[in-house]
Amino acid sequence: MSKFPKDFLWGGATAANQYEGAYREDGRGPATTDIAQRLPSRDLESMLSFFKPTTKEDVEFALNDTEGDYPKRRGVDFYHRYKEDIALMAEMGFKTFRMSISWPRIFPNGDELVPNEAGLAFYDKVFDELKKYNIEPLVSLQHFEVPLGLAYKQNGWLSRETIKDFDFYVKTVVDRYKDRVKYWLTFNEINVITMTGFMSGGIFADGIEDLKSANYQALHHQFLASAQAVKYIHKVSPDAQVGCMIAMSQTYPETCNPLDAQEAMLNEQKTNYFADVQVRGAYPAYTKRLFKDENIKVIFEPGDEKLLKEGKVDFLSFSYYMSSVSAHSKDKDNAVGNMMFGKKNPYLESSDWGWQIDSIGLRILLNRLYDRYQVPLFIVENGLGAHDELIDGQVHDDYRIEYLREHIKEMEKAIEDGVELMGYTTWGCIDLISASTSEMSKRYGFVYVDQDDQGNGTLDRYRKDSFYWYKKVIETNGEDLDS
Repeated sequence: MSKFPKDFLWGGATAANQYEGAYREDGRGPATTDIAQRLPSRDLESMLSFFKPTTKEDVEFALNDTEGDYPKRRGVDFYHRYKEDIALMAEMGFKTFRMSISWPRIFPNGDELVPNEAGLAFYDKVFDELKKYNIEPLVSLQHFEVPLGLAYKQNGWLSRETIKDFDFYVKTVVDRYKDRVKYWLTFNEINVITMTGFMSGGIFADGIEDLKSANYQALHHQFLASAQAVKYIHKVSPDAQVGCMIAMSQTYPETCNPLDAQEAMLNEQKTNYFADVQVRGAYPAYTKRLFKDENIKVIFEPGDEKLLKEGKVDFLSFSYYMSSVSAHSKDKDNAVGNMMFGKKNPYLESSDWGWQIDSIGLRILLNRLYDRYQVPLFIVENGLGAHDELIDGQVHDDYRIEYLREHIKEMEKAIEDGVELMGYTTWGCIDLISASTSEMSKRYGFVYVDQDDQGNGTLDRYRKDSFYWYKKVIETNGEDLDS
C-alpha cells in the first residue's frame, strides 16, 4: 500500500527562461537571462564563470553580439508547442505542472502601467490547456528572469522601487489567473541572488564597491516583495497556497572533528536563513553574527519587520540535487552542484556533470526541515542531468529511472518519519536549456527534445523509457517503482 497521501502532487517542473523560447515575440522585453551564453566546457572554472559579476559592458556586448550563442533565447519552443507538451504531461498522469510566468512577457520593461495583453493571453491559453487535463499549475512569479529595463533604470532589486514594480506585476497576474491557479511560488531559489546578483537581481556591478552587501540588500527587498505577494494572494484568493523556494543541500561534516561539525552547522545556517525569513517571518538571531563576520550591511526601513511577519508563506518548497561536505580546512578538492560548493564525498557517486548523487541525504534534509519549520514541504526540483542518446526514436535512460527511484524511496521513508510532504515535481520534465551552462546536452526530462547545444534539430519530442516508468509511478501513487 502506498505511503504517499491520496492527494500527493506528482508532476514536473520548468522555467520560462529555459523552456519557452520566443524571447522577442508578441511584445516580450529583454531579460537578464537572455544574455547567458553557452559555456565552452563544464569544468569547474567554466562553472564558476556563471557567478562572475555582470557589467553594463557585458550586457551591451551580448545584446549586440551576432556570432555568440545564447540558448535561453530559443529554449525548446514551449511557446508554440505548449499543447503538445501538456498533452504529454497528461499522458504521464501529471497532477501538477510547475512553470513560471515571464515577467518581461507581461511588462516588457518591468515598469509599464499597462500590461502586454499578448503575454497575458499566452498564459491564458496555457492555463486553459492544463485545466482541460485537470493538471494543477504551480506558478513561480520570478524564476531568475528580471526585466532588463529595470536593471538599467534602477539597478534592479538593489532599488526599493522594484518592490513596487513587482507588486504591480503580481497583482496583475494574480487578478487575471486567480481562478485557475491555486499554488504559487514567489521567488525561485531566492538564495541564488547572493551569488548571482545580476541574473536573479538585475544588479550591475558597475561602481559598486561592496557587491556582497548589494546582493544581500537586494535579497532583503525580495523578502519584502515576497511577503507583500503572500498577503495579496491570501486577500484575493483565500483558498490559494503560497510557498517560498530555496536551493537546498544536505551538509555533512568531513570528519568528527568539532571544527568540521561547526563548519557544517554554519553552512546550514546560511541556507536556513532564507527559509527562516519567509516561513517564520523574521531574520534569525544568528544573522547578526553572520553579517558581522562577513561584513554584510543591510538597511531596514520602518515597517519592514512588520511586513515580513505578516507575509509568511504557507509551505516551504526547495530544489535538491546533491549533498555537500563541509570542512574547517580548505583545499581544492571540491565538488560543484546546483549553486552549491563543497568537498567531494568519497562515499557517493557523481553524475556526468560532477554532481554527487545522495538519495539518503534527501530523507535527512526532509526531516531536518520539517522538524525546524513544521509546515508542509514540497520538492519542486530534483533530477539527474545526463547525456541521453536518441536511437531509432528511443532513449533508454535506466540511469535516470534508478536515480529517481532511489529518491522517491527516501521520500516515502520521510513520510513514514512523519514529514508532511505535499508533492514532487522533477526538474526539466521535458528537456530544456541548462540554467548554469546554457547547454542542451545536460538533459533531465522524461521527453527527449531533438535539439543540440548549437540549436540544431527538429525540436520533435520523443518519449524516453523513464516516461513510461514515471507514468506507472503516478498511476500507483508511488507504490510501483519497478522498471
